[in-house]
Amino acid sequence: MLTTDTQASDAADTYEAIMDAIVTQKLAPSQKVSENILSDMFDIGRATARNLIERLLAKQFLVSVSPRVTLVAPLTLLDIKQNFTLRKLLLPTIISMATPKVDHASLAKLNEAIGKMQPVERDEDALQLLKMNKKMNLVLVEAAGYPLMLEWAHQLEDTAMRIYWLYLKTEKRLPYSTDQQGLTFDIVKSDEPTRLKAVIETMLVQTEERILSTVFANEQFYSQDLKV
Repeated sequence: MLTTDTQASDAADTYEAIMDAIVTQKLAPSQKVSENILSDMFDIGRATARNLIERLLAKQFLVSVSPRVTLVAPLTLLDIKQNFTLRKLLLPTIISMATPKVDHASLAKLNEAIGKMQPVERDEDALQLLKMNKKMNLVLVEAAGYPLMLEWAHQLEDTAMRIYWLYLKTEKRLPYSTDQQGLTFDIVKSDEPTRLKAVIETMLVQTEERILSTVFANEQFYSQDLKV
C-alpha cells in the first residue's frame, strides 16, 4: 500500500509531466482533455486525473468551457502580452527586494550551463533548457521571501515556458543571451535597486519584441492559437 508521502510525490511527478506536455504542445492549446485522456496518456487513475484537472483549472492552464468540456488553455498573442505586462510589473520589484539574499554562485552556474546548451535541436533538450531557465529566474525571486509573490512568479514562469517554446522551436535558442543575463546579475551584486529595475524591465521589453517578431514572421503562427 502506498504511503501518503509516496502518493503526494507521484501526484507531483504527474502534475509536472502534464505541465511538460502543455509546454511542449503534446497537449496542444485548446485541445480537449478529460479524466480518461489523462488516465490513458499518463497511466494514472481517474481519481488522480480528476484532482490534477481541478488543480490545473485553478492555475488556469486548463479552462472549462462547459460542464462536460475542458480544454488546454489557449495560447494567443493576447496571452503573450498579458504575461509580459504582468512580469514587467512584478519581477523588477520582486528581484530588487531579493538582491541582498541572492545566491550569486548558483546564478552564475545556471547561466553558464544554459549558455552551453544552446542552440538546441531536440525537444527533450529544449524542455530541459526551459526548466533550467525557469529555475534560474526563481532563484532570484525566492530570495525575496514572500510566499505569495513566489506563487505568482511560478505561474508567470510556467506560462512564459509555453511562450518561449514557440521561440525555441523556431530560433533554437532563448530570446536573450547569457551575456545579457550576466550583466543583470552583476547589477544584482551591486545592489542598485533603481538601476536593476530599469535593466530587468528593458530586458523583458526586448524579449517580448523578439518573440512577437518571430511570431509575426512565421506563417505557422497565423492562427488563433500559436502552435508549432
